Amino acid sequence: MYIHQTKIRVRYGETDQMGYMYYGNYAELYEVGRVEMLRSLGMTYKWMEEVGIMMPVLEMKCKYLKPALYDEELTIKVILAKIPGVKIHFRYEFFNEANEFIHEGETTLAFINMKSNRPCLPPAEFQKRLKDLFD
Repeated sequence: MYIHQTKIRVRYGETDQMGYMYYGNYAELYEVGRVEMLRSLGMTYKWMEEVGIMMPVLEMKCKYLKPALYDEELTIKVILAKIPGVKIHFRYEFFNEANEFIHEGETTLAFINMKSNRPCLPPAEFQKRLKDLFD
């Protein structure tokens, strides 16, 4: 299992009239968490694309437990429970400044070869870095 945490502050433009973060913005924060997790492994989406791999989202699930509020600093925990094959599954846990568990989510992405537009395994370097963490 690999876990990475990112902190981000809820901006005014991300909230509704109640001062709650708009529900659609959670998906964007999932992406922020994924990107920062990859970066922590020395990888980026840009690198994946340079080696011919794209990673579209296939499925997303959300569960809103408590609202994220304007100007609150959130901790986004991204959990990779197993080494991916042609798909990669992420779990997300959001915590507010009081360290209350306020949101959970999941996404499943596929590794797609950009030339053939077909599913493929992740790049060997990506697999190696993850294997080292899971051993």
